[in-house]
Amino acid sequence: MRIVIAGGHGKIALILGRMLHDRGDDVVGIIRNPAHVDDLRGIGVTPAVLDLETADVEAVTRLLAGADATVFAAGAGPGSGAARKDSVDRASSVLLAEAAEKAGVPRFVQVSSIGADSVADGARPDGVDDVFHAYLLAKLAAEDDLRTRDLGWTILRPGALIDGPGTGQVRLAPSVNRGSVPRADVAAVIVALLDAPGTAKKVLELVGGNTEIAAAIRRA
Repeated sequence: MRIVIAGGHGKIALILGRMLHDRGDDVVGIIRNPAHVDDLRGIGVTPAVLDLETADVEAVTRLLAGADATVFAAGAGPGSGAARKDSVDRASSVLLAEAAEKAGVPRFVQVSSIGADSVADGARPDGVDDVFHAYLLAKLAAEDDLRTRDLGWTILRPGALIDGPGTGQVRLAPSVNRGSVPRADVAAVIVALLDAPGTAKKVLELVGGNTEIAAAIRRA
């Protein structure tokens, strides 16, 4: 498959890109910083330097031409303010989804966040600061946009992300209790979702658990 990953230099995306390349996929990683080109090439991912905060839909559509799937794994990241939560976590996802529709990409996996639904109708959970509230609002708005699209979309909401090796065992369902999950397991779940068209039009939450990933995907 030809798979395009937005946010190609992110922690999850780098693991995902290597996994996909190692199994023989043609992987393109969208990055905005040219300094990251060699990092992607080093894991077998073709870099595409394009800033999704400033790009137009035509440029992104050209990049997605011929792709079998795209993954939105971009994020404004730690230390960014509310404005960039909106311009990256919401607007860049919307741009990618619009371009995917125009390019006829059949599969779209969006990395969202557990708790995104807690801010429906502008609600603010207890203990959530301004920036994290903006982040959850941006994620929910991106989800809401994607649900309207004529795409084989799957929304994945991971729990608290941690580094370290994956366990290969998760809890994956429309609703799970809060918890953490290794980024490596998130990447492995995305690979499995790309191979499971039956998970299209589903919103799935993900944390660490005791079910093998393949079995968790089948149940989903």
